[in-house]
Amino acid sequence: MLDFTYNISTKILFGKNTIQHLADEIEPYGKEILLVYGGGSIKKTGVYASIISALRSNALVFHELPGVQPNPRISSVRKGIDLCKTYDIECIVGVGGGSVIDTAKTIAAGVYHNGDPWDLFLLGDSAIKKALPIGTVLTLAATGSEMNGNAVISNEQTEQKLAIHHDVLRPRFSILDPTLTFTVPQDQTAAGVVDIFSHVLEQYFSPTREAFVQNRIAESLLLTCIYFGPIALQEPTNYEARAQLMWTSSLALNGLLGYGRITDWATHGIEHAVSAAYDVTHGVGLAILTPHWMEYVFDSETLDTFVEYARNVWKVKGADKAVVAKKGIEETQRFFGSLGMPRTLREVGVKKEKLEEIAEKTVMYRDVGKFRTLGKDDVFRILQRSF
Repeated sequence: MLDFTYNISTKILFGKNTIQHLADEIEPYGKEILLVYGGGSIKKTGVYASIISALRSNALVFHELPGVQPNPRISSVRKGIDLCKTYDIECIVGVGGGSVIDTAKTIAAGVYHNGDPWDLFLLGDSAIKKALPIGTVLTLAATGSEMNGNAVISNEQTEQKLAIHHDVLRPRFSILDPTLTFTVPQDQTAAGVVDIFSHVLEQYFSPTREAFVQNRIAESLLLTCIYFGPIALQEPTNYEARAQLMWTSSLALNGLLGYGRITDWATHGIEHAVSAAYDVTHGVGLAILTPHWMEYVFDSETLDTFVEYARNVWKVKGADKAVVAKKGIEETQRFFGSLGMPRTLREVGVKKEKLEEIAEKTVMYRDVGKFRTLGKDDVFRILQRSF
């Protein structure tokens, strides 16, 4: 196991009706609040009304940034920064899924940056020095952004989708009420399950072999997705299924699995380039790419990890390691298909003539992957297999 510093500082309020504690959690950080949310579903479900009532009851002043899109745009971040500076915002609350929360985080850092907020993604994490306090109300279990310091934003003009990471971006508190996910549409629920699953895989497939405890935790989270994902699709208001997936989402990417080892993230890097160009739902892109990434990086050196995965997660039996490993890859693709995920990039509108450009943008700043390092030609071949 490698050396690490453990820091998961976000306060979690988990369970039914925890939204009633929102105003009390905000108050230590100030009175002027920026409320960030998406396309309006929180108004239809009553979440918005509950939040506004809580804010008003504690005499908190709120301003709003609605309309944050999936694959969130840097243009929304710029609007949010302008609002923060105009109204002297003291705390930002993101209400929604990862897109909303990532937007809130980038606004929080961008307020203190002397220049365009996209610079932060080009300059790197060291450019982030300070951020406004952030709180979240989670309405979609998928990205884990409610409990980490990561943010991913798309630039419409350059067709890039890049990430930043910093501890100052960790939410001070996150409200996780599984009932708020009851109305999430089936396709978004399925994509969320894939996103969670992929986050675990990106850390499980690691060149660090001495990570026994992390691997056993990772396998339990994968098994949770496999068991409760289909239940959530069939029974949208099943509290236990929604609760298990919500907590799995947080644990999958709060640092717990990644501490003490090198992690991969190649599939995410490729998918970010795909969804930057075609606005593909993140989980959908991951479902398409992941099995093909697995097939591409599978060789004699990576065999044992694939065997461990197949036996411990998919319960594949047999003495022939290569057969066992390949069966694990097949089971992964079968599971994604059972959730209703497409199998090819062409199904989601990606054009074959765009694949090389996507490969180039994937490795524009560096090669991707640590389990096996991938250059442009490698990425291009994976995209071709996925097409």
